[in-house]
Amino acid sequence: MRTLASVSIGTLVRLWAFPYTLLGVVVGLGLLGRPKLVDGVIEIYGPGVAWVLQRLPVSALAITLGHSVLGQTQAALDLTRRHERVHVRQFERWGFLMGLAYLGASGWLWWRGKDAYRDNPFEIEAYAVDDCRRNPGRD
Repeated sequence: MRTLASVSIGTLVRLWAFPYTLLGVVVGLGLLGRPKLVDGVIEIYGPGVAWVLQRLPVSALAITLGHSVLGQTQAALDLTRRHERVHVRQFERWGFLMGLAYLGASGWLWWRGKDAYRDNPFEIEAYAVDDCRRNPGRD
């Protein structure tokens, strides 16, 4: 049975990450993506979303923004779900500071001559749970 405290904490966690969730939903729907709620996370995919994800500095099958995940296809969302859920939990911890923390870590790594994506601690944590690099057909 859920207690009032657990419901309140869950609500606060969602609010903490909400600016990014809203951004993800607005972008995904603006690109005419198809939304679907999976385990409390809004997943959106479609050709417009795929077009954008393929043109990011690091091409991605999926990207997480708060409690939303944008994917190139439904299959890409299925393949990357465990990895992207780690990022959802990171947004729950960092909230609206997540973007600054992620980009700041990437910038610092790049400045030090390291890989701004693969050496980013946020990605290291997610790849430790589900290493998309070792699975065929995944980024």
